[in-house]
Amino acid sequence: MKNMLVLLCLLSIFSACQKEGGKSDPKPVSDYRNFTSLADFNNTLNLLVAISDSAERETRLAHLWDSLKAHHQVPFAIGDSVALLYKGNVNSVSWAGDFNGWDPGTAGWAGQRLGTSTVFRLIKQFPADARLDYKIVAGNNWFLDPANTYQQYSGFGPNSELRMPSWIFPEETQPIENATKGSLSANQLITSSPQNLNYAVQYKVYLPYGYENLNNLPVIYITDGHEYADSRLGAAVIILDNLIFEHKISPVIAVFIDPRDPSNLGNNRRMSEYTANIRFADFVADELTAVIDQAYKTDSSASKRAIMGTSLGGWNAAFFGLRRSDKFGLIAIHSPAFDEAIISQYAASNVLPINIFMSTGVIYDTQTKARAMRDVLQAKGYPLQYIEVNQGHSWGNWRALTEEPLEQFFGTGN
Repeated sequence: MKNMLVLLCLLSIFSACQKEGGKSDPKPVSDYRNFTSLADFNNTLNLLVAISDSAERETRLAHLWDSLKAHHQVPFAIGDSVALLYKGNVNSVSWAGDFNGWDPGTAGWAGQRLGTSTVFRLIKQFPADARLDYKIVAGNNWFLDPANTYQQYSGFGPNSELRMPSWIFPEETQPIENATKGSLSANQLITSSPQNLNYAVQYKVYLPYGYENLNNLPVIYITDGHEYADSRLGAAVIILDNLIFEHKISPVIAVFIDPRDPSNLGNNRRMSEYTANIRFADFVADELTAVIDQAYKTDSSASKRAIMGTSLGGWNAAFFGLRRSDKFGLIAIHSPAFDEAIISQYAASNVLPINIFMSTGVIYDTQTKARAMRDVLQAKGYPLQYIEVNQGHSWGNWRALTEEPLEQFFGTGN
């Protein structure tokens, strides 16, 4: 009889086990399992929060919550649906992120408290391969999701990361064990001439492994270089090392241009440098390339020289293609913050000798202007690789799309 009672206790999911004498079992079984659908998960959660005994309810919820965290299932995503979840002693909760323009006050982004529990839930749908940055907002406090260990850095620090089930992690952003590695220099300084910027600019130079035995190397110039080179953000150094090691691209030099004032790193000059600024374009095309070509073993032809940037840097890269194709024949554009003028200028110009990569996210990103530019470029017959992804305006988007232009421009099969 006692063995039968134990068996019934173990099979019970939604009612408390009773021992002989009618006392509650102090160790309720876990309510976690491999849920088959969002409805299945929600039904389990709803049954738990409906338990009238507060101590038992919170204990059972804690068991489920700990199991969800251990299996990386907060948020709980399945198929194209997701339950955004928070458990804590707060009055209200909302979510802000790539999915709502980082505005927690947007209608439809407040969580619902489940019964009298400490659990809040918000049900949403996203493409099954989406990846999005977010934070939780309670009152005036913005914070990382404490139940989610997945994070993606931004220029302002880490965000929590929603990974939908079909999203594929970009393995090229992680160092390959025992791979040969290139070198990244310390900051170097160049002072631009008065007719161009008339101030000092710092940059770093990446040299591929085995550089001393190489010659006539292509060069990629990268704006927002301090972030592209950061392993938490753009991870471009890791990506270059991996692609060269795996013989997916030929060895290439990279010049990471830092837009910050070297004497005051809090002064970021990208807003003026990257917005169709011919003085910045001429500085890079005429002054910086001359220094790099003099100091390193480069192929100085425009067809072997690339410029890459994101957001305003993507606008800048397109501007280089429009105004300095004599020096830059390879144009890589991530989530371009275009204005109408540059799109119209491409539409009105003769076809230029440039090869273009362009990508954008489609969730609160730059897809409207990117698509307009894509249509212009395709109509004029430019060589173009264009990619859209179910992501927002973030480094998680761009770092996963750095391999593509590198292989397009410098691939060993080219």
